[in-house]
Amino acid sequence: MSLSRRQVYRRRRIAFFGVLAVALAFVAYLTSTGLAPVSSTAAALTEPPALTQAAALPAWPDQGAGAIGAVGFDGVLASSGEQGSVPIASITKMVTALVILESKPLTGDDPGPDIEFTDADVDIYYDAIAENGSVAPVVSGMVLSQREAFETMLIPSANNYSVSLAVWAFGSVDAYLAAAADFLAANALTGTTVADSSGLSAQSVSSPADLVAIGKLVMADPVLAAIVAMPTAEIPTVGTVTNTNKLLGVDGVEGIKTGTTDEAGACLLFAVDVPVGDSSVTLVGVVLGGDTHSELNESILGLIGSVQPGFRTVTLVEAGTPFGTYTTPWGQSGQAVAETSASTVVWSDTPITSTVDVAAVTLAEKGDSVGSLDVTVGTETVTVPLVLDQTLTDPGPFWRWTHPGEV
Repeated sequence: MSLSRRQVYRRRRIAFFGVLAVALAFVAYLTSTGLAPVSSTAAALTEPPALTQAAALPAWPDQGAGAIGAVGFDGVLASSGEQGSVPIASITKMVTALVILESKPLTGDDPGPDIEFTDADVDIYYDAIAENGSVAPVVSGMVLSQREAFETMLIPSANNYSVSLAVWAFGSVDAYLAAAADFLAANALTGTTVADSSGLSAQSVSSPADLVAIGKLVMADPVLAAIVAMPTAEIPTVGTVTNTNKLLGVDGVEGIKTGTTDEAGACLLFAVDVPVGDSSVTLVGVVLGGDTHSELNESILGLIGSVQPGFRTVTLVEAGTPFGTYTTPWGQSGQAVAETSASTVVWSDTPITSTVDVAAVTLAEKGDSVGSLDVTVGTETVTVPLVLDQTLTDPGPFWRWTHPGEV
């Protein structure tokens, strides 16, 4: 039975719209898959290497107490013996110098104001002799610059000059002691008390840790650092003064201050530059309660020699080191690599930990930032950017059309 014209037309219309629907669906598929954003790719992380070093073993003297630190490093790095507060003898003069300079600062090569010495200073001189303390000559009417007076106080450790300078700067010893107490409190030197300007009093005490901190303050002041490193000085009227620190200039020792009393024993607050790789570190240490200065000096040289190898230049990361690998579903790959190198000087077994943070990516250019590496050395953290080492390009329409479930 033949179809009517109406039936034929209807079937043709159904076929046409069916084909049209399929065509539109196909176009929609090609469009949706061809234009859809690709899913992000996470990186497979690489575990950073262990960087913590072996512990150093400082060779401490058999007697007394000590501590050692370094400029640029927090607190004390190592210590030995009783760490409480004990008499510190003439090391007290370093507190005197710091407190006076806070009130009467010196900079550069500036000699500072002139100081005229009077009969009162001559009386101070004879009082110091009566106490069996170390002294330097003084003449009524003589004039020294502040820097020259400091050199006379510190280099030969003249007790009378510490008193004269305290009175010159603050009007009286009591006023100086009040200023010193404020200075110690402001610098959190809670283990230190000064009862005089010279350290002859057994009530002038400090702890090894505080003395390391005081030594760092001294070395941070260019004027004081220069004075304590002087073997001798020519002082008008006074003559040649010679440093009491016999280690000065030996194996890089550049200060700081000796101290000797019956109560304190032989003491030395010292600073020394030691080479570490292509740089150097300034050690600041103290040993208290030695029997004699010759024995003390020998033991300190041994201590310095044992401490120096404890400093190492550690490469934290080298530029280009991979910390994550990206592999896209369409077969491209790239790595998250360190953008720069980083290294630091590390003491002993200071803990070193690393944390990697790498973001997932979709399409990215070579050199794009993709995360960071945080390396914590003790209390300090070094952050190195991570960048992509290869461009991750679009997979193209054919891959999209043939992998609809992966876009």
